[in-house]
Amino acid sequence: MGAHEPLRREEQPRPEGPAPPGGLLDLLSVAAVVLDTGGRIVFWSPQADDVFGYTAEEALGQYAAHLLVHEEHRDMVIKLFAEVTSTGASWAGAFPIRCKDGSTRLVEFRNMRLLDDLGDVYALGIAADQSTLQQVETDLALSQRLVSQAPIGIALLDTELRYLLVNPALERINGIPAVDHIGRHPRDILPCLDVDTIESALLQVLITGTPLIDQYIVGRTPADTDHDHAWSVSYYRIEGPNGRVIGVANSVVDVSERHEAAAAADRARRRLAVIAEASARVGTTLEVDRTAHELAQAAVPALADLAAVDVLDAVLAFRRTAGAHDGPEVFRALAVASAYQTEATSATDRVGDLSAYGADRLVTQCVHTGQPVLVARARDEDLLRIARDSDAAASLRRAGAHSYLAVPLIARNEILGAFDLLRARNPLPFDEDDVILAGELAARAAVAIDNARWHQSVRNAAETLQRSLLPGPPPPTRGLDVASLYQPAQASSEVGGDWYDVIPLTDDKTALVVGDVMGNGIDAAAAMGRLRTATCAFADLDLEPDQVLQHLDKITCGLEHYIATCIYAVYDPHEHRCRIANAGHLPPVLATADGHTQLLDLPTGAPLGVGGIPFQSTDFELNPGDRLVLYTDGLVETRHHPIDERLNTLLHTLDTSRRPLKTTCPWLVQTLRHPDDHDDVAVLIAQATPEQTT
Repeated sequence: MGAHEPLRREEQPRPEGPAPPGGLLDLLSVAAVVLDTGGRIVFWSPQADDVFGYTAEEALGQYAAHLLVHEEHRDMVIKLFAEVTSTGASWAGAFPIRCKDGSTRLVEFRNMRLLDDLGDVYALGIAADQSTLQQVETDLALSQRLVSQAPIGIALLDTELRYLLVNPALERINGIPAVDHIGRHPRDILPCLDVDTIESALLQVLITGTPLIDQYIVGRTPADTDHDHAWSVSYYRIEGPNGRVIGVANSVVDVSERHEAAAAADRARRRLAVIAEASARVGTTLEVDRTAHELAQAAVPALADLAAVDVLDAVLAFRRTAGAHDGPEVFRALAVASAYQTEATSATDRVGDLSAYGADRLVTQCVHTGQPVLVARARDEDLLRIARDSDAAASLRRAGAHSYLAVPLIARNEILGAFDLLRARNPLPFDEDDVILAGELAARAAVAIDNARWHQSVRNAAETLQRSLLPGPPPPTRGLDVASLYQPAQASSEVGGDWYDVIPLTDDKTALVVGDVMGNGIDAAAAMGRLRTATCAFADLDLEPDQVLQHLDKITCGLEHYIATCIYAVYDPHEHRCRIANAGHLPPVLATADGHTQLLDLPTGAPLGVGGIPFQSTDFELNPGDRLVLYTDGLVETRHHPIDERLNTLLHTLDTSRRPLKTTCPWLVQTLRHPDDHDDVAVLIAQATPEQTT
């Protein structure tokens, strides 16, 4: 029902001439016999052949009493015949008839006197087999009882789709007396239902003869105008014995309970599907903004047409204090998502904006009480308490916003903010089931948002500590131009271990240092700070690189479980030579002025903190224009490629283009490092310059 194009009664051609005959007379095989006043048969209908067994040729002109009546009944028949012809009184009843084959058959008679235009008298006998007649009467009585006493609604409509019959059950379902149905169309009786679809289905069945079974109709009738009901309706064509189409019947069963149960099950499945999808989509990263965006996206369009996540700014800044709050609140809009392009989006706070809302606003009420706020049918005054101002409220009204729901974001007994939902195109108002679903989404997301804000706080602290321990802009150095870059990891737990330093020494020399404390977090950053401080102190002693590493190794052994890798080099601009020692670090790259790049073949050495293993200093030329590239493993290491392959990639990258020194560090990081790599990186590049004479 509804899958076909609507058919209209006006499009069907109306037959011309007399209507086709009914089939009941044919079913009964009603015979007609006419006798003259002498009792002779003068007329014999074709149906009489079936009832009495004689043909017209055999019966016409014969005395009916001799031909059709047993001898013991003849006197009674003659007497009844005389009464009919003389008095004009009719007679009806069943009488045993002798058939041609000698058998006896009970025949139902209706006898009456006839007069022609000449005044001659005749007797007409209308006869039908009594057993056939009784079967028809039984069938009719049974059909009437079945229809009238059936617990399901039943109706019969004619070929013009007008009600011919309505049983008491359908009378109760429609809430209109049966007599008021007769002669009217469904659209006259059921204006609150989809009558176009109903009449189209009836007409389709009437034309094609193909039944439509178990069609669902949901709506209201005059029997109950306040609540929706659901009915299972079947349509089938009714034909007479001769194939004549009588009309179309429909049966109606109230399945409201089944419909409500199915709807409840469907809502439960929808809720589980939304929750399952949200579980997979929300909290994929430890970023507050990303988590809020994932929550808003998970709600549209399954739950709302528009969703927003607003978090208390004091919570993000860790300024929120415990206890009751009854004043205005400052919210930061973290995410907005819409199921479609709508003016309502412009009525929300822009992502990243701060907005102060008084205690009378619904979002403020939500975070003050820690309870959902449901406005099933939002009026104009409600929109003023939802939108940021009157202009935004007008935008919501024009967009069709009609229902609002806000649920608190609560994690670890702290209210973080609110999850706001609006419906506009979706005609259904929010209900208690939606409150439960939104609350479950908010509860899951709130934990992820809370984890993200703590994670972000720790990350910020570690990164702040890390940067505070790193050197500022490189100091002026003789015979060297220096560029450097530090980039923290994406996760706070990964921040902390990498450092670099440029240390002026006596006799115009410069110490270049890059190191990496194994580990992460604030502890690793603190260990790095101690090693950097110690490196600067030992550098002032004008020690050989291997001796500096030897002292750093002893200090690292005292740092509990930490070990570190380090490269320490000293450049002499007067001799254009560089002495260098390695403590388990990746080899530096020498990029000469003529464009040749190579990894320096240095004794690897053991990492700092292993203890008891000597280091070795070597030297090499660093002529004007040559560059020494020092870096930590975060620049080249990945989880999916061998380290030798990545080192070759580094050499190839440096071979392809010689960029200005200041842009080379960020270019290398952008080219070689994936944004989601879970390691920080430090890069230090020193380029020898021609010695200047004073």
